[in-house]
Amino acid sequence: MRIDQEIKNSWGHSLIVRGSYLDEYQIEALKKLNINGVYIREGEDDEDPSSVAEPASAIAKNNIAKYREADPAKVSLSVSVKKRISEGIQHLYSDTNNPHFAQTTTTITSDLMRAIDDNAAIAVDISALKTSDEYTFKHSVDVATMSMIVAKNMQMSQQDVYNIGIAGLLHDMGKSKIPLNILNKPGRLTDDEFAIIKEHSLLGYRIIKEKNEFNDSICFAVLQHHEKMNGSGYPMGVGSDKIVPYAKILSVVDVYDALVTERPYKKAFSQRTAVEMVMSMSGELDITAMRSFLSSVILYPVDSTVELSNGEKARVVKNSALSVLRPTVVGLQSGRVYNLAEDLSCANIVIL
Repeated sequence: MRIDQEIKNSWGHSLIVRGSYLDEYQIEALKKLNINGVYIREGEDDEDPSSVAEPASAIAKNNIAKYREADPAKVSLSVSVKKRISEGIQHLYSDTNNPHFAQTTTTITSDLMRAIDDNAAIAVDISALKTSDEYTFKHSVDVATMSMIVAKNMQMSQQDVYNIGIAGLLHDMGKSKIPLNILNKPGRLTDDEFAIIKEHSLLGYRIIKEKNEFNDSICFAVLQHHEKMNGSGYPMGVGSDKIVPYAKILSVVDVYDALVTERPYKKAFSQRTAVEMVMSMSGELDITAMRSFLSSVILYPVDSTVELSNGEKARVVKNSALSVLRPTVVGLQSGRVYNLAEDLSCANIVIL
């Protein structure tokens, strides 16, 4: 069944769009929001013009078939795993003194590790990860999963990939100690309020350090995930030589995921804009981690249709790990192959 209404949260933000097919996870989430029934569509749908595939010329079809290369495997989480992760992460953030804190953390990380290994995944589709509608929980899982993929692409050991998953899950644990009226304030923070927000790195470090169940690399990653290569970060303002490798990865992923996520005080940036903003922070973020991250995120999946700045619509046929913003596309009418990453004749053409 497809729902025939839009589901919004208390802030008026869309959680589920009209026409969606509900899965078990979403149904359970709706029940927790005390939504016990929804309108569904019946009969034949009116054809949505936006859902009709763009027609392609004969030469375009030939070139699409000739140049198409499938995207690399992406992380995929089953409904049951999403539910288990969602419940686990909520337990972690709601009770930091829970005697099963470490066990819950390792169980979630093992689920993520298994999903990566089972799919031989080396890329991530953010929209497919959604495990919760609550920002802190979703953000933690997103950062953990993306950081694990980035670490894997950097040829780190299995143990390092696993450890950075734990660090990603716990990196914002200190926010559980920040007053909600500050954490979710819809307007601009005062200097004093921002100073309180900045304490979450140290608070999170203390929470997990006192448990004596996580190694120093994980603890320092939580402490330093807002430090910057040029020393402009917090809480200590140290430079690149003093920042642990895990934190350098978390910093890149944390910035990106915060940009593409809507919050009470800001709209979400598009993935393209967020990538451009991350790329502009070369003085603040670790270059090696940034490059690995850029090769892990697919902005324009193969087979999607895009509009070019020259006015032509085109089909994406190949992505380049080194040029995430400039895939190879085929014009749907002209059949022209635009190698946006390497062909100098395409230098002035961008995807709109």
